Amino acid sequence: MPRNQPGRTTHRDRDHRHNNHHRLRHHLRESAWITAVRHWIATAPGTYIWLAVLLVTTVLLHRMSPAFAEEFLRQRSTNLHELSQNPVRVLFSSALWIDGARWLPYAVLFTVFHATAEHWLGTLRWLAVAVAAHVVATLAGEGVLGWAVRHGHAPQSATNTLDIGVSYALAGVVAVLVHRVPHPWRYVYLFAVLVFYGVPLIADGRTFTDLGHFTAVLTGLACYPLTRTIHKTSRTSKASKTGRTKRSAAQ
Repeated sequence: MPRNQPGRTTHRDRDHRHNNHHRLRHHLRESAWITAVRHWIATAPGTYIWLAVLLVTTVLLHRMSPAFAEEFLRQRSTNLHELSQNPVRVLFSSALWIDGARWLPYAVLFTVFHATAEHWLGTLRWLAVAVAAHVVATLAGEGVLGWAVRHGHAPQSATNTLDIGVSYALAGVVAVLVHRVPHPWRYVYLFAVLVFYGVPLIADGRTFTDLGHFTAVLTGLACYPLTRTIHKTSRTSKASKTGRTKRSAAQ
């Protein structure tokens, strides 16, 4: 019977090495992807702690009966009645519940917008934008609703309407990211944001929440001063790198 001569590579050996090399490359790519995901989450702690809280509260909400859940959420809603009783409590608690049954879409939106803003601005500044948008938009929307109730344009029952969720804070963060997008795409992004949140405000059937969302967008845009030092740091870093490059070239 023929034998493989020493030092000669057979097809089976080559296939085996190729498969091992392919598995190693796949493992390295998978490890790099997992490491990148972990880094993304770890460097945006505020976003993912908030998202984890929303997951817990959503699970709890699904375990409640519909009637109990509605009354439970109403007591944590930023409606006119609750704001007049304990505004700080409801402004905080209303941001811990999702006005809807699905958590996963919010996980995607938080990852795309909140985490990006937190990476860019840092946790404290990102949180300042989110809180400002949530509070200002809530007070603006409920203020207009209160005016409508007093002047007979809305029923008295509207003072106890259900108003919870994280959409105002999200709208503000979506808007502040306008200042991060480079030219000329910044104007495209700004136009898309204004259209998305502005069209419902001028359409028939608009509500106080449509005004709240657009107010949150304006609040996010107005948070530009919080981004100025970020831009200055970026320009300083680029100038420093350019200077080092020129000095190295001169040497």
